[in-house]
Amino acid sequence: MPPKRPGEPGRAQDTEDSRRLDAPLLLTLTLLTALMFQDPIRGALAAPVMQSWMTVFVAVMLQALPFLVLGVLLSAAIAVFVPPSFFARALPDRPALAVPVAGAAGAVLPGCECASVPVAGALVRRGVAPAAALAFLLSAPAINPIVLTATAVAFPGNPEVVLARFVASLLVACAMGWLWQRLGRTDWLRPPARSVHEGSGRGAAFWGSVRHDVMHAGGFLVIGAMAAATLKAVVPAEWLRAAAGNPVLSVLALAALAVLLSICSEADAFVAASLTQFSLTARLTFLVVGPMIDLKLFAMQAGTFGRAFALRFAPATFALAVLVSVLTGAVLL
Repeated sequence: MPPKRPGEPGRAQDTEDSRRLDAPLLLTLTLLTALMFQDPIRGALAAPVMQSWMTVFVAVMLQALPFLVLGVLLSAAIAVFVPPSFFARALPDRPALAVPVAGAAGAVLPGCECASVPVAGALVRRGVAPAAALAFLLSAPAINPIVLTATAVAFPGNPEVVLARFVASLLVACAMGWLWQRLGRTDWLRPPARSVHEGSGRGAAFWGSVRHDVMHAGGFLVIGAMAAATLKAVVPAEWLRAAAGNPVLSVLALAALAVLLSICSEADAFVAASLTQFSLTARLTFLVVGPMIDLKLFAMQAGTFGRAFALRFAPATFALAVLVSVLTGAVLL
């Protein structure tokens, strides 16, 4: 039988089949490698520092996962089953009044930051004032019931942290909405593109949104839990005490950590609660900054509204979130 030419269907099918084998083959090689080096791996895991690391990591994951899954399910349901026209009808016509109403709507409409960006884009496409849509974008991941409940569970002895998070996050969301209404320019905000789930069936869109958010938010949760465990078990205690002992440095350090870790808002309270070396005000800054601006949010905002928007909106949000967190912490904590 003569060999198949490159352009023939059989050759393309063989190539596709070989690609499908890459993932199982990689998993098999990884398992074989772990089996070959099981004794060194077992010895490393038995070290006291690794035992401490695993304890913190598992504790953060087990506490955060139920809230993460519930938040993803609720945010997907809202994004798919609640039409954006509902928000347009519910908001006042005047943008100055629509901003606080949209910000307060985040308290009753659960949604993680992964879902809030496309929802805000859909609102803008349907004629909602950008200032109100941006206020909702910032408030929904930060003050919804799932997030506040998770915060109360993570800080059982400090109920004032829940109030401080709610107040500071709502103030930042409304202030950024009013700031955009006052200083924002139409050429900075690119019209959002159509959502990838629009036009498909509701069931398919719902489960597609759930899969997307679980993969993204779950991955960032693992990274956040690993970082928290590393800070607790590996980083020298004197380094953490030096950073935590300086009020300015501690706030800036946890604000920067929130941006870098990009943890889902349904789970970030458990990471913040584990950073016991830092003050409540510094940890409040971590909780306020994270749901509003981090690495994944910056990328999503740039992709939805344009780079010109993200390069202006993200730094302003970060600076205002840090300032309001410090002031709120000084009053309530």
